Amino acid sequence: MPTSRRLFLHSAVGLALAAGAGAMFPGVVVARSSGRFVAGSSAEIQSSRKSPNGWPINTAADGGGSVWSRPVPGTGFEVAVAIGAAEVILVHVVRRFHYEIDSLRPGEVLGFKSPDTLTGYEENHASGTAIDIRPGHYPPGVRGGFYEHEVNVVRDILADCDGVVTWGGDFGVPDEGHFQIDLPPADERVYALAEKLRGWNNTPGEGAGVIRSLN
Repeated sequence: MPTSRRLFLHSAVGLALAAGAGAMFPGVVVARSSGRFVAGSSAEIQSSRKSPNGWPINTAADGGGSVWSRPVPGTGFEVAVAIGAAEVILVHVVRRFHYEIDSLRPGEVLGFKSPDTLTGYEENHASGTAIDIRPGHYPPGVRGGFYEHEVNVVRDILADCDGVVTWGGDFGVPDEGHFQIDLPPADERVYALAEKLRGWNNTPGEGAGVIRSLN
């Protein structure tokens, strides 16, 4: 899907990483740390608290912090996620699900959730590093929401993600609609994966939407 790839490559994430996010997202302060642009904001939006996977918790999306509603090319909807590497990774997960498991509609993917009522791994939503796909359709605590061939696709998506993303279906108490980044932002594997996925999205025959042979 060349059009989707072009839209993805020219998304605000790529521009923010290359030219700074302040112009694209009013209220976002961008600092350079260890040779990499990092989004920041005022303390009332992005607090000093961390989610269980080590990312900064936000109190709101689209309010000047690190979590913004970002388009998922090819779907017609947005999902609120942490901009930068997390966005690239989680959008890839959503796109492959949409293309290869079942078409998703607006409102069927939840990213950011307010930290007020979250506990445990759910707090990763407050940092924009977790998504729930059709949470009412795959209720927590219930296994078997996917057919075998759909589980194979999920496994292949996880393989794409090189151990950076965890699926809630593998939790002791399953949450099959849940996917999260499982490493802190300082882990080089997060950025290596994001760069790999960016490359795929710029290469014909690679990336989300490509038919794969699942063995």
